[in-house]
Formats: sequence, structure tokens, C-alpha cells
Amino acid sequence: MIHFYYGPGPNPAKIALFLAETGMAFEAIPVDTYRGAQHDPSFRAINPNGKVPALVDTDGPQGSPAILFDSTAILLYLAEKMGQFLGTAQNRPQLLSWLMFVATGLGPFSGQAVHFQHAAPEGLDYAVHRYRREAERHYQVLNDHLEGRSFIVGDHYTIVDMSAWGWLDRAARVMKGEERPLERWPNLVT
Repeated sequence: MIHFYYGPGPNPAKIALFLAETGMAFEAIPVDTYRGAQHDPSFRAINPNGKVPALVDTDGPQGSPAILFDSTAILLYLAEKMGQFLGTAQNRPQLLSWLMFVATGLGPFSGQAVHFQHAAPEGLDYAVHRYRREAERHYQVLNDHLEGRSFIVGDHYTIVDMSAWGWLDRAARVMKGEERPLERWPNLVT
């Protein structure tokens, strides 16, 4: 059984999308991040970093439980377990490269842009502009890559598309104040 620990946000949404796409049986366990439940000792035993998502697979490798955290690690694990959404062996280097692009670039810079525009105290203009510009730059890199393509890697929908969707779906929060936030990047509009 898959125990999926989630809260609001783009990273848990990626895992929810994967689970829905595969039809895997799972138990959804909400973690009230507004209350700070991600810091409760019982949750920190699953994810020492105190973030959602997290996952416990009671039928992990060799029948032992597997505990995972970080949306990228969870996507890779589930895709390998199910043998789905990994693309072809030939595309594996690109899959890993683009997956890390989302995990280390698009996601973190988008998240910081959201934080500094919506939650941080006013007057931090440098931070607002830095993270928003970097999010925009990542959008441009991905938009350029998708020119003439339907999917980020190869000819099939993969976990990279799911991972990018988690953040692209929240472009209105990342690009605060823009009515059509992805208009400048037409290849990102699905």
C-alpha cells in the first residue's frame, strides 16, 4: 500500500497527478502545513526535512517498506516501480537532465518568487526581482526547448512533464499581477 502524505502546493500535486495517471491504489494522508504538522515528530520520522510530499510504500524493494521524500525522488521511484512515464532508454539522459532542471531550477526559483511576492515583508525588492527574473528565465529555457515539441523529453508524456506541470499550473502565483502569466511563453500553455 502506498501512503501519500500531502498538503497544498505544486510538489504534492505532481505526485497526486502521477498516482491519478497510473491508477495506483493509495491512501492520501493530509499534513496540515498551515498548522505546522510537517514538523510533528511523527511526520519528521518520515521526512526529516519536514516538507510535503512524502510517501511510504509498504511493499517496497524486496517486500520491505520504502520511505521517500522530495517530489523528484518520489516520481522516479514510482515511475520505476510501475514501469511507466520514464520514456525510452535512449531518452534516459535527457529525462534525468530535464527532471533535475525542474527540481533544481524551475521549482526552487518559482517557489522563492512566490514567497517573496506573497509572504515576505514588503521592501525586499531585490529578492522579489531576482527570483521572479530567474523563474522567467527558466520559463524561457523550457519554452525554447518545447518549440515544435509536444513533450519535454522524447515523444511521450513522462514524469518530467508532470514535474514541470506542478509549477507551471501555478504560474499566476509565480507571476503575480499578470492576468495571463504564460502568455510570453506560448509553448508552456497546455
